[in-house]
Parts: sequence; structure tokens; C-alpha cells
Amino acid sequence: MFGIGMPELVIILIIVLIVFGGRKLPEIGAGLGGAIGEFKKSVSRVARDDKGLQVKGEKQVEPDVLKQ
Repeated sequence: MFGIGMPELVIILIIVLIVFGGRKLPEIGAGLGGAIGEFKKSVSRVARDDKGLQVKGEKQVEPDVLKQ
């Protein structure tokens, strides 16, 4: 996962516990989980809309390649 191993994750978790404390951790986790969920929904919605345009027969515009 992004080149982060188990020892690094444990160190990050310990630092987060020290900074935020145990009481705030569930709130932070819930907020982060909700944000990730919304991001995934947005990405899938954009992909679905883009796919719908291609199915309707509109040409996909390719970017111009620099001519040498």
C-alpha cells in the first residue's frame, strides 16, 4: 500500500493517538471514511457519465500531439 509497511503504519498510528487522543479517533475515522466514500461515488459517477457519452456515439476527442 503506497510503499508503507507494517512498522510505518504502527508508528503513524501511535503518533495519531498521541496527537488526537483516543476520544477523537472514532470521529476522525468516521469523517475520513465518509470523505473517501463520497470521493468514490464522484469518481464512479464521472466514469459512468463519460461512458454514457461514448455509447451515444459522440466522438472521443484526442489531444493534439506536438508536431516536430
